[in-house]
Amino acid sequence: MTDKTSTEVPVKYDSDDDAHAGGLHGSTPAAWTAVVIVLVGFTLGAIAMVMGPNWVLFWISAAIAVAGGLVGKVMQLLGFGAKSSDHH
Repeated sequence: MTDKTSTEVPVKYDSDDDAHAGGLHGSTPAAWTAVVIVLVGFTLGAIAMVMGPNWVLFWISAAIAVAGGLVGKVMQLLGFGAKSSDHH
């Protein structure tokens, strides 16, 4: 019995950049900055919930996480992120 659920079709890319992670995949300064800020927010939120819960720290961390998304978008608009035409 043969497995016919997968096909081994080679994928050809126009350049090496397209081959990396299926395209752009967010490897920009704006994306990395946003991810780091959001990660800090979520980490602080987790610490806040373990410590009691500490609701003041939790809501501060939620604001930090939201600010991370906003910072990423502003950086994208300033030219540090992917252009809208680069998205798939």
